[in-house]
Amino acid sequence: MDIEGMKARLRETAIGLGLPLGERDRTYNSRLAQELGLWAEEEGAGDAFHMAAFKAYFADGHNIGQISVLLELASAVGLSVETAADVLNKRLFREAVDQDWDYARKLAITAVPTFLINRDRLVGAQPYEMLENFVTTHGAAKRRRN
Repeated sequence: MDIEGMKARLRETAIGLGLPLGERDRTYNSRLAQELGLWAEEEGAGDAFHMAAFKAYFADGHNIGQISVLLELASAVGLSVETAADVLNKRLFREAVDQDWDYARKLAITAVPTFLINRDRLVGAQPYEMLENFVTTHGAAKRRRN
């Protein structure tokens, strides 16, 4: 695997999309962040939480598998730290994330993000033009079939 090449492409993509990206030398388990993210969505703060988690992980190199980091993120986006701790400690969204993972496996999704229209897919962070072409091309094909 060309790790340095992959990192370079990721940096280029992040710059092109205006996303923050720092240097990381570790990968952390995001399972608890996914569970807290589902709760944040129910609370109406999903976008803010996901962006905060993205920045914490990809730009700042924080371990989003640590409860203390996740509680700081919840607080930063205006969520109740006490409720967030309860969600994490009691694993209230464990089953929902399990269902999401099962669904992804059923669809043979192995990377994030994956954009799926019918049986066609576009994998990875892509420039806007690629996404637009994918949606336009596959949306038009669907309309022709109907």
